[in-house]
Amino acid sequence: MKLELGKQKIIVKEYCLEFGTVQVFDNYMVSNFNEGITLTLERAYQLIGISEIHFRGKKFGYISLRSNSYAIDPTIYNYLRGLDNLKALAIVSKKEIDMHNFKIEKLFYKKNMEFFIEYQNAVAWIKNKVLPRNKK
Repeated sequence: MKLELGKQKIIVKEYCLEFGTVQVFDNYMVSNFNEGITLTLERAYQLIGISEIHFRGKKFGYISLRSNSYAIDPTIYNYLRGLDNLKALAIVSKKEIDMHNFKIEKLFYKKNMEFFIEYQNAVAWIKNKVLPRNKK
């Protein structure tokens, strides 16, 4: 599934993992996890590894598409906070339960994290936080 439309938005690499897919773009990555999985620390390390391959020494953002329901080990956010080059984390969902979960997750992350209903709004926000013309 290709998430981006338009000439400038090219997928650099797509990873099909046992628990979902990750698409890497120039300055952000997008995950879409399988229904019913638990995002464990071990699985988060795979995502961190992907970010290190593509964004070592470069600012980037992360978008979590919540089209499926799954559980997240909240201790993952302790490790994500340690990624200095991760400048923004966006959650995209139309489900009310995900908005509720976001409020809880934000307590653990405590950095640039926002909730969006529309994917394109999340992309715009991520780019605003990551692109060099901005001070953040």
